[in-house]
Amino acid sequence: MGILEVKNVSKRFGGLQALGDVNLSVAENTVHAIIGPNGAGKSTLLNCLVGKLIPDTGSVMFDGQSVLGRKPHEINQMGISRVFQTPEIFGDLSVLENVMIPCFAHRDGAFALNAWSAVRRQTGVREQAEAILEDMNMTSARDIHAAALSRGDKRRLEMAMCLVQEPRLLLLDEPTAGMARADTNNTIDLLREIKEKRDITMCIIEHDMHVVFSLAERITVLAQGTPLVEDVPEAIKGHPKVQEAYLGQPAEEAA
Repeated sequence: MGILEVKNVSKRFGGLQALGDVNLSVAENTVHAIIGPNGAGKSTLLNCLVGKLIPDTGSVMFDGQSVLGRKPHEINQMGISRVFQTPEIFGDLSVLENVMIPCFAHRDGAFALNAWSAVRRQTGVREQAEAILEDMNMTSARDIHAAALSRGDKRRLEMAMCLVQEPRLLLLDEPTAGMARADTNNTIDLLREIKEKRDITMCIIEHDMHVVFSLAERITVLAQGTPLVEDVPEAIKGHPKVQEAYLGQPAEEAA
């Protein structure tokens, strides 16, 4: 029984079958990657995992509780955080202030920008945010406006905003999208470090196979909304169904 259990999940958008009877089990304290060609249903599945979409059929359970129909702050309080394809940060606020906001929201259940003065009054919020920035090697950037950061550092900041909520499950939607190779490698190292330091489960959607095979302990391959294969990375690399899904022909024909 995994910490995240997806059972018989299907989702249609009009005449399009985005997901068809998907089953997925993610073991606690592992890194599980979900890969597949464009249009395979990866983002739709991820949106179901965080309650943003409600599937037509099936269930999504986190640690024995359903995530379906819950509001974003309720998902966070359950212990689930999400890193988006494009970093979602407050560009006009400092790096430290960005990390203080989700810390406050996680404690109080909701946040509005007009409550910023309340954030500053919260005992321990600043100290907790500063501690996370130290862990993420971002202390020197604490007073910089977030909009001025590089893409790699914006991604690092977004992860800090997630980690300050002390999640048990971190969902990463193409965490290296648009990055140069150096930033990609730095992100891989960062995720490894996070995994080593914290009792945390990671579920990653990623197109960059270098990232996938550097981090994942188990991989699920989707094609046309349906799981093709789920196995360890070594078994996935040369699997004929995976070759066919990505190349459009069986592995022996592609050789």
